[in-house]
Amino acid sequence: MNPHELTLAAAATEIRERRLSPVELVDSVLDRIGRVDPQVRAYVTVAAEQARSAARDAEREAARGVFRGPLHGVPVGIKDLIDVAGMPTTASSRVRAGHRATTDSTVAARLRAAGAVLVGKTHTHEFAYGLTTPQTANAWHSGRVAGGSSGGSAVAVAAGAATFALGTDTGGSIRVPAALNGVVGLKPTYGLVPRHGVTPLSWSLDHVGPITRTVEDAALVLAALAGHDPRDPASLDIPAVDHRPEREPDLSGVRVGVPSTYFFDHIDPQVAAAVHHAIAQLEALGTRLVEVDIPMTRYIQATQWGLMVPEASAYHERTLRTAPELYQADVRILLEAGELMSAGDHLRAQRARTLIRGAWTRLLQEVDVIAAPTVPMTAVPAAQESVTWPDGTVESVSDAYVRLSAPANITGLPALSVPAGHDTAGLPIGMQLIGRPLDERTLLRTGHAYERTRPARALAPAA
Repeated sequence: MNPHELTLAAAATEIRERRLSPVELVDSVLDRIGRVDPQVRAYVTVAAEQARSAARDAEREAARGVFRGPLHGVPVGIKDLIDVAGMPTTASSRVRAGHRATTDSTVAARLRAAGAVLVGKTHTHEFAYGLTTPQTANAWHSGRVAGGSSGGSAVAVAAGAATFALGTDTGGSIRVPAALNGVVGLKPTYGLVPRHGVTPLSWSLDHVGPITRTVEDAALVLAALAGHDPRDPASLDIPAVDHRPEREPDLSGVRVGVPSTYFFDHIDPQVAAAVHHAIAQLEALGTRLVEVDIPMTRYIQATQWGLMVPEASAYHERTLRTAPELYQADVRILLEAGELMSAGDHLRAQRARTLIRGAWTRLLQEVDVIAAPTVPMTAVPAAQESVTWPDGTVESVSDAYVRLSAPANITGLPALSVPAGHDTAGLPIGMQLIGRPLDERTLLRTGHAYERTRPARALAPAA
């Protein structure tokens, strides 16, 4: 096995036991980037020399017996909304031409302190305002969408061009590309991971989290990222918790909610079948399945857009007026639409969010996690703009991809996407687990236990 094929946990063990040098691991990942990135275009920029220098530093520390933890010497790709000192933060937009960050974001600083090695900045849908990341190709099929907005991060991890990556999630932007590329995506509880130094899309919905090859890897990254930062007004000041799942987790007695409404409506039959099979696996592991009704479903889409759209437009107000031509057409239209929304619309969306949160709080008193599809369909062809469901309903691709992930953003609940097989075209399918606030431990334990029932996943062909 080549070093770039290792999971984070496996690489950490090899480095700690001195069987693998961080230099060897980083060189292997950089070589992989050189071979696959011309096809998938996951990276905005690759910091090869900087990465090699950091790897040599990590190796010298390891030689002295200094080991900073499981991220020590491990290559990471960071979504290009996240500031890294001395590097541009382009947000994959012409608006940011010439920009260069002067300081690290909180999460970049924490990764640096943990010994992780930045290999590059990954593409996002422009300013994270979309669900496809059009400049990046799916790791499993070059003619299909990567998903978004953290498409570059998900593709890099799926293709072996990063051992792990960071993304952001406002309406599903970690979980959607993770599902479409066959990797793990974790959106933590709102406020658990600070967002200082991260370009916002919608301040009341934005999250930062890891994209990894395994659930165990996601837990290791979360441990390095979580913790209070007063520079983020939403950051939670709570005691540190070890979220890592047991090596052989016991799911006896865990109550898994299986939605009878919403999550299995307007969904591809192959996705539904794969997720139901995964839920059956959870039951075989000792969980108790409980049928649940998802509350207030008719308000989810309106609430998501009613919060996100005006908040995004407020952030871009000045640039939208002075240089609208620098935005891609799809993003500019959304930003202009946001300026037409009234304060009353935004306030009604906030009131609806309060009611939805309360309803989900009551729901999660009945179950420990909810299991559902991450997205209603696998990766669509890059030129496809809409999907027509069997009952004649026509839905835009973006609306379809955000539909099942938005509830966890509106409520701020932690949500995890785990690979759950492939369709007949060989495209990945994801199962989403949603848990109680700050109960990432149960979420990760459940996902890890399910993952252990499946064969080890190979890297995507990246072609």
